[in-house]
Amino acid sequence: MSYLLRVQLPDRPGSLGSLAVALGSVGADILSLDVIERGDGYAVDDLVVDVAPGALPDTLITAAENLHDVRVDSIRPYTGVLDTHRELELIDRVAAASDDRLQVLVDGAPRVLRVGWSVVVATGRRGAYRVVGSSGAPETHATNMPWMPLAHPSALDGEADWVPQVWRDMDTKIAAAPLGSTGTVLMLGRPGGPDFRPSEVARLGYLAGIVATVLG
Repeated sequence: MSYLLRVQLPDRPGSLGSLAVALGSVGADILSLDVIERGDGYAVDDLVVDVAPGALPDTLITAAENLHDVRVDSIRPYTGVLDTHRELELIDRVAAASDDRLQVLVDGAPRVLRVGWSVVVATGRRGAYRVVGSSGAPETHATNMPWMPLAHPSALDGEADWVPQVWRDMDTKIAAAPLGSTGTVLMLGRPGGPDFRPSEVARLGYLAGIVATVLG
């Protein structure tokens, strides 16, 4: 069983090593590490850890937070494929697709950006509508998106009036980025959090910009 932990810890030598020892003491192995953000004296890291079947995720939280100034922002099961070149592979798959390139994009984005679902949305004469969605995208569509057209990648207010109630009930965090100047937007949903960090929003923007160029 694998879990994805988002951990905030002091940005100083030895902090990550201490965390690895603490997680190892409860039988967890760190499989991968992504640095999400660095600030004034702290770092936010995503760690994929492997634990024995039946192990409780609470033990991981307790082990980590027993360390001084370490906080677990979130923990959730992880079923993705570990890959240090996720964005590049997704861009290659989109470029190689003969058709349904947007579907290839939304199918791959949740794994690449570690979210629950993704959709491409656009606006027409009848308002906003979904163009394509990933397999995990909610059946309830947002039909009023007053923030479109979107000029820059942004983290959106998940409690705003335009957000469908079922999304709010699941405490869905939302981010979006324009696909070039086409008027379409790549939108991500992360039910249950955590919040999108500025570095994640920037990463989404870079991906959307490159894919827009590939789509022509």
